[in-house]
Amino acid sequence: MSTQTATPTAPAATGERSSLLRLYLGRGVLAVAWALAFAGAHEDLNALAITLLVVYPLIDAVSSVIDYRALPDGSERQVTAFNGLLSTLAAIALALTGAGGVAPVLHVFGAWAVISGAAQVIVGLRRRGPELGKQWPMLIAGGLSFLVGIFYNIQAAGDNPSLDVLSVYATGGGVFFIAQAALLGWKSRQLRTRTV
Repeated sequence: MSTQTATPTAPAATGERSSLLRLYLGRGVLAVAWALAFAGAHEDLNALAITLLVVYPLIDAVSSVIDYRALPDGSERQVTAFNGLLSTLAAIALALTGAGGVAPVLHVFGAWAVISGAAQVIVGLRRRGPELGKQWPMLIAGGLSFLVGIFYNIQAAGDNPSLDVLSVYATGGGVFFIAQAALLGWKSRQLRTRTV
């Protein structure tokens, strides 16, 4: 039996596009807002900075739950559930390692970025159909997350690890989510114009 999912019907594709547009836009705006807040709060790894560190993967976990509930059964749904669980575990790990200093935090964040980036690429590949905007921003963001996570772990093992990079990471991710939402909105308008 083939593991490929069937091409969604027009109403299903329209509903999924609309749901993803709202999800991606909200996720993107929250990521940029988080980056701005963290940029001004991470000079000392205090309670506020640790709280923000925990909040960021929780945003991803909640997004995964919302996405999971909208998906039909299948491998895409399983990967989304895995990503939600992974992000929840990352939040817990960041809470536990926050008091240990910058290097442990960067190791945890980097490991999460690698695995969640790979999961994002897998989901993006499964949503490559034209009705969902080809998913290029999500594929690029996932690939970059994977590579940047490796870099964070290398940096964490060095002499001067810094959390400055996390605001850049969140900003970049937020921009890619917003770009994907814009593509989905453009696709919806294009299809509406054809049917008029």
